[in-house]
Amino acid sequence: MGSSRLPGKVLEVFAGKTALDHCVERTRACPAIDDVVIATTTAPGDDVLVDACRARGWRWFRGAEHDVLDRYYQAARDVGAAHVVRITSDCPLTDPAVIAALIACYRADDGIDYASTSHPAPTFPLGISAEIVRFDALARAWREDQNPAWREHVTPYIYRNPASFRIVGIGCDADYTHHRWTLDTPADAALIRHLLDALDGRTFGWRDTLAVVDAHPGWQAINADIVQRPAPR
Repeated sequence: MGSSRLPGKVLEVFAGKTALDHCVERTRACPAIDDVVIATTTAPGDDVLVDACRARGWRWFRGAEHDVLDRYYQAARDVGAAHVVRITSDCPLTDPAVIAALIACYRADDGIDYASTSHPAPTFPLGISAEIVRFDALARAWREDQNPAWREHVTPYIYRNPASFRIVGIGCDADYTHHRWTLDTPADAALIRHLLDALDGRTFGWRDTLAVVDAHPGWQAINADIVQRPAPR
C-alpha cells in the first residue's frame, strides 16, 4: 500500500475488481500452481491488505517492508514451499499460460535453481513477468546476499550469479518490452483501466491484450513516458 508513485495501487479497482483480485485470480488460473500466499508487510498501512485477504479467504504472510528477500524466505518457510513462483501484485494482467510455460521450463531439469521470463533478456511486455526459485536457492540467497538494494528486489543475487546457480528462462518471438502493462503510476492505472474494461468477462492472455492495444493505437501513449525503475546494479 505504500507505493511512492501510486499509493494504495494494489487496491485500485479495475472492471469491478481490485488489482490484487485480478492478480490472484489470474495466478490461480494456472493449473500448476498449488497455492497462493499474499506476502505483505508488517507496516500498519498494510493492515487493509490483511483485511482483504481475510474477507476473501486468501492465505497471507506479514514480513519485512524493505527486506523483501527476507519476507519471501520467511513466507516460503512458513508454508513449507519447496518451489516459489513470484508474481508481483502490480501486475493485474498476469498471464496464467506464461506462468505455466515457465513452470514447465523449470521442471524440465531437476537441477534448475531459478527460472525467469527475463532470462537471458526480457522480451514480454512489462507486467507479464514471473520468476520461479527453488527454496534451497532462495535460502542460500537469504543467507549470503549482503546488499540491501538487491534484497529489496528478492532475486538479483541469484540471477547475477549464473556461475553459482542453474538458471533458465523463456521469452517471446520478438521484443515486446515497449509495452508497459504494470501498475506503478496514475498513467499506468489509466491504461490498465482501458484494457481491463475492454477485456472484462473474457478469458484472455497477453496476446489478447496486445490485440486490444493494437486496435486502439492511442492507448499506448497514455503511459509511454513512464520510466521503469531498474533493479540496482
